[in-house]
Amino acid sequence: MRIAIINYGAGNIQSIKFAFQRLGYEAILTDDVEEIRNADRVIFPGVGEASSAMKMLRKSGLDTLIPELKQPVLGICLGMQLMCNSSEEGNTIGLGIFDVDVVKFSNQVKVPQIGWNWISHLKTNLFKGISEKEHIYLVHSFYAPLCKETIAESDYELSYSAALGKNNFYGVQFHPEKSSVVGENILKNFIENA
Repeated sequence: MRIAIINYGAGNIQSIKFAFQRLGYEAILTDDVEEIRNADRVIFPGVGEASSAMKMLRKSGLDTLIPELKQPVLGICLGMQLMCNSSEEGNTIGLGIFDVDVVKFSNQVKVPQIGWNWISHLKTNLFKGISEKEHIYLVHSFYAPLCKETIAESDYELSYSAALGKNNFYGVQFHPEKSSVVGENILKNFIENA
């Protein structure tokens, strides 16, 4: 099983690599187009600001590669948001994989949302064996509203997409690599059942 973690300078890479090691898999960090194209699974991580992350993707040509991938792809946090049509953060045009626009939480709540929250309305094999209302770890100020591609929900001021899914593409707003046993099971499902 070849797992490629896309390296474009905006990811929390070490904790993701360690999470796969705990599951018995080796993941490689790469920006090589052929290596990514030929991997069995691709992880698209992201920490930071949307417009600068998108600039880095464009500079390396990864912005055209990612939407063309045929194997299962998992976007994490900012990675998921960049897979959407756009983000209010830096007025960023995204990759357009998920047909939804990322928006900011209102001033009525403290942002970023940091900490543990529940997920519900779980769909697809990504959540096989995961119970409703399990807790996952989040750090974010922007969110994808509920849409036809929502495969899990969470709540902070309002219900929003905790995960998105379309064809071979998955995205999670939370950090599975920091979400204890639940997160590890989700990563395992991505490897074994996606």
